[in-house]
Amino acid sequence: MSLGGWYLQKVSENTFLGMRIRSIVFSGRTKYQHVEIVVFEDYGTGLVLDGLVQSTEADEYLYHESLVHPAMILHNDPKNILIIGGGEGATLREVLKHNTVKHVVMVDIDGELVDLAKKYLGSIHQGSFYDPRAEIVIEDGYKYVMRTSDKSFDVVIMDLTDPYDPHGPARELYTEKFFREIKRILKEDGVLVSQIGNAFYYEDIYNKIIEDSKRVFRYVKEYSVWIPSFGYEVCFMLATDHTNPDKLSDEDLDKIIRKRNVSTRYINGIKIKAMFNLGVRKKLRHS
Repeated sequence: MSLGGWYLQKVSENTFLGMRIRSIVFSGRTKYQHVEIVVFEDYGTGLVLDGLVQSTEADEYLYHESLVHPAMILHNDPKNILIIGGGEGATLREVLKHNTVKHVVMVDIDGELVDLAKKYLGSIHQGSFYDPRAEIVIEDGYKYVMRTSDKSFDVVIMDLTDPYDPHGPARELYTEKFFREIKRILKEDGVLVSQIGNAFYYEDIYNKIIEDSKRVFRYVKEYSVWIPSFGYEVCFMLATDHTNPDKLSDEDLDKIIRKRNVSTRYINGIKIKAMFNLGVRKKLRHS
């Protein structure tokens, strides 16, 4: 919420982050959520959904590169990609950097949000919506997956709102049932990656998602990255049946990045290995 030139963002039930704002470019409600496009003093233009920052010019690359590239690199030849969510177009932007990609389907439930992103967030999506390899589908991601044929995609990327609200539109996409549907539409060597919120403030929900994913996939890797404008460390879950992420060295990862001509600001082989090795941070329990 904005208050006297400041934006107060809820980080947890007991913690808020205050950010000074320069101006509000847009504020309104779509069919699904309240949308604000705000210019922050420290972070530049940012997208805020239902009071939570989703992306800002200053640090979105930390999130989107960390979400996209480990999964894309883990697959030997990712051609057909599905993105569920990602309305501002930055996840799509990062996927399209890989020269192996032939077709990307981005499914987002909120067409009004996508239109606002196209209009106001060009510095973030950088024209990705208009790439001829990109297909934008305005639909409930759950319904799209349910009607998708088996073994359709090499990589599935879930860039959704957080799983904390039990009645929220994204909650049912963080379940064992849905992970099994994702596995069904992935090819044999397919890879799933999803952001899954924060393990420090929401450990029980985080643990349940990891447990569900491990019942579905052979290899599940947890990793995280600090996002300043979120006020916390974002956690990710990477899952596959094919390749053990720990078997790739940082040299292997960098070789793939170079071969695919992927340009990044943050991610490289050493950082991916470091994120994999560090895992996620949870609260210390006090008696």
